[in-house]
Amino acid sequence: MKKSLNQSTIAFILNGISIISIIFMAFSLSSYNKINNKLNKAQNERFELTYNANRFMNGSAYLTNEVRAFASTGIQEHYDNYWNEVNNLKNRDIGVKTMQKIGITKEEQDLINNMSSISNGLVPLEENAMHQAMAGQKQQAVNYVYGTEYNEAISKISSLKEEFLDMLDKRTSSNVSTLADDAAYVKNRMMVSLAIVIIMQLLSSIYTKFKIINPVRIVRDQMCEISKGSLSADFALKPDTSEIGMLTDSIHNTKKELKKYIHDIDIKLADMAKGNMDFEVGSGYLGEFIPIQDAMRKILDSLNIALSNINTTAHKVSIESERTAAGSKTLSDGAVKQAAAVQELSSNIQELSRQVDNTSQDAEEARKCSADANAQLSECSQKMEELSAAMENISNASNEIGGIIKTIEDISFQTNILALNASVEAARAGEAGKGFAVVAGEVQNLANKSSVAANNISELIENSIAIVEHGTRLTASTKKSLAKVVSGTEKSACTVNNIAESAIQQSVALKQVTLGMDQISSVVQTTAATAEELAETAKELYGHSEGLKTAVQKFHLRNSGSHTDTYTDNNASLINTSSDNLLLIGNGQQYN
Repeated sequence: MKKSLNQSTIAFILNGISIISIIFMAFSLSSYNKINNKLNKAQNERFELTYNANRFMNGSAYLTNEVRAFASTGIQEHYDNYWNEVNNLKNRDIGVKTMQKIGITKEEQDLINNMSSISNGLVPLEENAMHQAMAGQKQQAVNYVYGTEYNEAISKISSLKEEFLDMLDKRTSSNVSTLADDAAYVKNRMMVSLAIVIIMQLLSSIYTKFKIINPVRIVRDQMCEISKGSLSADFALKPDTSEIGMLTDSIHNTKKELKKYIHDIDIKLADMAKGNMDFEVGSGYLGEFIPIQDAMRKILDSLNIALSNINTTAHKVSIESERTAAGSKTLSDGAVKQAAAVQELSSNIQELSRQVDNTSQDAEEARKCSADANAQLSECSQKMEELSAAMENISNASNEIGGIIKTIEDISFQTNILALNASVEAARAGEAGKGFAVVAGEVQNLANKSSVAANNISELIENSIAIVEHGTRLTASTKKSLAKVVSGTEKSACTVNNIAESAIQQSVALKQVTLGMDQISSVVQTTAATAEELAETAKELYGHSEGLKTAVQKFHLRNSGSHTDTYTDNNASLINTSSDNLLLIGNGQQYN
């Protein structure tokens, strides 16, 4: 096998160089941040030193300007500004302290000290000038601040100032420039590291694509062909000692082994298809193919056993099919006779069912007539109840009229008494009461007539009450008789209803019996037809069993020499003396 460097080793080298470059770039980035912070700090310190140096110098120049202005003009504001700077603002002192805090060199401090010493030497002159100006001697004050001594001191301070600023600028700019160079160097290192990482990753991508991904795709396609059952597809990769090469070698070996197994299985299945069952399955299968080998052995053994059993069973089926055909014929004849008997019985039951249906219809009509009569009698009973109530009301009204007549008689009696009293009083009155006596007589006549009429009405009412009472008694008697008739009619209707329902139930039961007999007739006819078909099927089965026996004999089975099988049941025994001769003994008969 060809020697080749592993893909994982090359990928490890490329990725290792990239990782080292990334680590170096991260370290450089950290260094760049530190240097950049120092550079920013140096730039800030340079600005602060320059600002405070100018603050120191501007403070001195401000004092000079204010004292000269006061000496020249005598304006109090300049005097106040001077002492405000000296006592309150103190820009010179603050500037010096700030520069010292930031950090200055000894030479720079010496220059500051010299400038401070010269400036302090000018203080007496400035004080004298201000005293002279305050005293009104402006010329003398101007001579102090514009004199030779003062101007020489100012010139010397300016010279020292320029020297100081130049020294400070050179020192700070040199420091800033050095840090800027360091930052640029570190930045260049970072760019180089980034370029190395990009190059390594590009090389890794190219190598991965052409040496890993493309071979893996070829392997994938080859495995897809294998999964589809194609073992003859072209596989361009060659095996070597790399991972992909080892995978390629495994695929080649897999295809080789699969072809070997498929060829072996194809040969054995072809032998089985030709009817040769007398061979052994080899033992050259490995791994997961061993179960296939065991399965083929089991299939071969099972086929040998199954075909042997089929051969024996075919003989048995042949004998039993003849017996089944004879029994089916007998069953068919009996079924035909049963069908005829059942058909005749079904006709008789249908006739009985029609008669019961007629009886049921007549009972239904009787039930309806009985129900109508019962309803009419119930209505008559109700009317009789109403009549009885009306008679009672008439009797009660007659009694009330009798009470009214009694009242009329009482009124007539009282009226008669009043008439008598009036006649008596008229007789006492004499001539004056004659007219009143006539009226009293007429009232007495009216009272007598009313009494006679009341007696006549009373007699008529008593006769009517007697007649009403007689009618009430007749009504009660008629009501009781009608109630008995209604009760009897209801019992008769109930009995007729029960008879009708019984007739309907009998009709339904006979219909079910008729339906059952039709079903039995259909089943018997079906049984007869099935028995005939069974007889034909048994004959066909006998022919098929003979064909099956002939077909099985085409197979070359293991131990297929002469043998003896015995089959026994309650009626016959089957003796197989060879693969071609059958002997059936049973019921005193013998069949070959």
